[in-house]
Amino acid sequence: MIRPATTRDLPALQDIERAAGKPFAEIGLTAVADDDPPSLETLRGFQEAGRAWVWAEDDQPIGYLIVGVVDGNAHIDQVSVQPDYAGRRIGKRLIDRAARWAAAEGMEAMTLTTFTEVAWNGPYYERLGFRYLSAAEETPGLRALRAAERAHGLDRWPRACMRAELSAWSMD
Repeated sequence: MIRPATTRDLPALQDIERAAGKPFAEIGLTAVADDDPPSLETLRGFQEAGRAWVWAEDDQPIGYLIVGVVDGNAHIDQVSVQPDYAGRRIGKRLIDRAARWAAAEGMEAMTLTTFTEVAWNGPYYERLGFRYLSAAEETPGLRALRAAERAHGLDRWPRACMRAELSAWSMD
């Protein structure tokens, strides 16, 4: 079910992102819902670097994850699943794939930034094993990401950085 993303998949990843954004509008985060998905160029960069995976059924992507490297740790840039497939642990399994990649690369942790009060964001990641970082714990790269998010207007809603130690990560 999980495989590396291909160039052919990239437009479908944008479609997944648009669909995954719709539930944000339902809770009043319309700017998030209306935000453009990552560009094909951005997605291609992750795909060519071997850091983009899809969950596919009948070879059609229904979920995806892209991971960067921030301050020596794997950083989940985006994980999204078609809303019709929510609740099937597809996102968790994609994160597990990123954890395996990060461990093979000798990294100690995974990080991400997220909305703290959106049930399928911060609270979800916390249940998986991520913990919120205090401002003092944020690395320079994470501080730069948060500054870019603020400039993009995402701090109209509470956001935070999170981290999970790979040595403690529980795989499905």
